[in-house]
Amino acid sequence: MAQEIASNLPASVPHEPSAAAVPAAHSEVHGHADAHAKPGFHLFKLEGLKLAILLFIGSEVMFFSVLIATNMMARWKDPGPHEVLNIPLTALNTFVLLTSSFTVVWAIGGIVTNNRKRYLRAMAASILFGALFVGIQAFEYTNLSHEGFVLSANLYTSSFFALTGFHGSHVIIGLIWLTRLFIKGFNGHYSAQDYDEIELAGLYWHFVDIIWVFLFVIVYLI
Repeated sequence: MAQEIASNLPASVPHEPSAAAVPAAHSEVHGHADAHAKPGFHLFKLEGLKLAILLFIGSEVMFFSVLIATNMMARWKDPGPHEVLNIPLTALNTFVLLTSSFTVVWAIGGIVTNNRKRYLRAMAASILFGALFVGIQAFEYTNLSHEGFVLSANLYTSSFFALTGFHGSHVIIGLIWLTRLFIKGFNGHYSAQDYDEIELAGLYWHFVDIIWVFLFVIVYLI
């Protein structure tokens, strides 16, 4: 009798996960996948941004090359009063701009080590040096105008102001960018895991500094 009753009982059904457990397991799997995928995507995005800024810098180098060639040809065909250029003052200005490049590197080192105080101090110094460069250049322009070295004097002076002024506009753009980085850093943005924009701005600022070294040698010293 017992055997007959046992044979009529339903076979045991295998345990199936509840409906609530399935989405939880699914989201956990996707969470692990996203955790592994995000670093790769972040690196791809950063490299893409670096490529974009390098392409921009390359295009600007070509533009500066044209302006430099124009300036050299103008000096040969229609030489202006080159002796009125204040080389000691411009040498000081070159030192100021190069110093700002070192402080930008110092700022990046600060954020990489999560030293926010160092980052803010170095970024403030970079902004100060960049603004000082623009101020000295404006002072130079004023003195040159008193010597008759003005934009409309001849082809050489026109190319001089076009070349140095174009570079000055790049410095001002860089100053705006650095000021943005300082304000965001002051408000708690950026860290050792998130400093891509600072690195891109550093590339741009170094480009501006290197271009000026070439301009100083070619326009003022040669």
